[in-house]
Amino acid sequence: MYLRPDEVAKVLEKAGFEVDVVTPKTYGYRRADHYVYVNREARLGRTALVIHPTLKERSQNFAEPTSDLKTCDHYKEFPLYLASNNQEHYGIPHGFSSRIALERYLCSMFG
Repeated sequence: MYLRPDEVAKVLEKAGFEVDVVTPKTYGYRRADHYVYVNREARLGRTALVIHPTLKERSQNFAEPTSDLKTCDHYKEFPLYLASNNQEHYGIPHGFSSRIALERYLCSMFG
């Protein structure tokens, strides 16, 4: 079982991320130069945390993505997914089974 989006949001805030934008589909969080999204539609939490695609390789040292990518027109801080005709942005989704695992991941990825 994965952490739900609201649980992921609480861990991000505890780690020093600040809410930048709230939409019906996402929470956008910023800390310094880093930006992540919480996928509010991830009811079971499998794709609750979405990171910038340029961090994919580095991230694999600490956690496996739950799928290759996640597209959404609300991920404005991320690049457009050019393989689609839709004007959607994309990121790399992750799910975490515990707060401790997510805290460790955030510390490893974002200091």
